[in-house]
Amino acid sequence: MSRPPTLRQRVHRVIFDSDTPAGRAFDVWLLVAILLSCALVMLDSVGEARERAGGALRWAEWGITLLFSVEYALRVWCSPNRMRYVTSFYGVVDLLAILPTYLSALVPGTEAMALVRVLRVVRVFRVLNMVHYVREARLLLVALLASRHRIIVFMLAVLAIVTVFGAIMYVVEPHDAGFTSIPRSIYWAIVTLTTVGYGDIAPVTTLGQAIASVIMILGYAIIAIPTGIVTVEMGARCATRGSGPAHAARKSSTWRARASAINAARGWGRSAERYRKCD
Repeated sequence: MSRPPTLRQRVHRVIFDSDTPAGRAFDVWLLVAILLSCALVMLDSVGEARERAGGALRWAEWGITLLFSVEYALRVWCSPNRMRYVTSFYGVVDLLAILPTYLSALVPGTEAMALVRVLRVVRVFRVLNMVHYVREARLLLVALLASRHRIIVFMLAVLAIVTVFGAIMYVVEPHDAGFTSIPRSIYWAIVTLTTVGYGDIAPVTTLGQAIASVIMILGYAIIAIPTGIVTVEMGARCATRGSGPAHAARKSSTWRARASAINAARGWGRSAERYRKCD
């Protein structure tokens, strides 16, 4: 006879699992609290809303933070491996979700960083049974990690390009045009190469405008490079996943089902032929 679950196990089932009505309800209400808390933080940053209901917004935010604090303490308490949870992605996000409000008592203005708790909405994938989205996100992450060396080389090459163009523009353009230093000229090169173009600095000489045109055209070509790197890696990962054991098992089961259907059709044909002969 199995022993009944302990209080710690029951709390763990409700908080960490969503395969029970209580666990699912807990996760749904947690998502509602997260979204409500983010809305309160954003409203508190609006001057008119802060003047009208600043006190109520702060009290509500502190109340939700206290609830999150109790939830975090319960998660640590009922975790089988507490250190593993505390150092995990969700554990770090859960801790960062409550720290800004407490820090705001010492450093005013840091309460806006409480918006980091919006990362906890990632739990919606588990609550709404959207596991396939998590798998696809993991595939993208694996592709990015596998491409990191090529991406780093690409970023270093871009850094070298903007440094060279920044130095050239510092020499070519007058300081009155805004190119007062090499770092500021590099900033202009980055803005131009990424096709952002704030317009706060612009070349005024013919040679500078010609160089700017080259940088703009080069920017469009450079944007496509990391996309191609990650796309190739994702294609390779998809091909590997499609040729794995699971895919082979699915393919084998499909062929078995087709063979069974063909054999059944052949057997029915032979039975019908014998019936006609007897008739």
